[in-house]
Amino acid sequence: MCLLLALSATLLVDAQPADVMRRYKHFLTQHVYGGMNTNKCSKVINQRHITEGNTNNCKEINTFILATHEQVRAVCSDGGIPKGRNLYESTKRFPLVICKLKKGVRCPKCKYNGKRSTRTIIVACDRGWPVHFEDSKIVLDLFKGIFQRALMMLSG
Repeated sequence: MCLLLALSATLLVDAQPADVMRRYKHFLTQHVYGGMNTNKCSKVINQRHITEGNTNNCKEINTFILATHEQVRAVCSDGGIPKGRNLYESTKRFPLVICKLKKGVRCPKCKYNGKRSTRTIIVACDRGWPVHFEDSKIVLDLFKGIFQRALMMLSG
């Protein structure tokens, strides 16, 4: 009986609000794909019908996060830093494939070039669920280390 109550409580805590589910699934379709690579941009974007808003126009840029749904969802809790409004920046860097439109105006004639990068991501969250990819940031560890050493030298 106790096990059943514990499982029920876990399901309630992790249950996704119905109004968030649609936005979350749309976010996953557009931005989360662990098997993505730079050569797949055109194929995946066209297969998933990723377009500019509710039009049939080609999207100028689309970013894919090479991670699991759970890893991305963590950005909305302990894996992210609140940035104001409902935005959270990841505390770790994610591998990304950034697809930029090469040619085409309307689907399915959209052709993309892909580029790999590793960056922190900024997502909009709704009640603990990522629902919008806002941006990504390149974190330059090299410069961070140089600045830290310079500050130590100045202070000491």
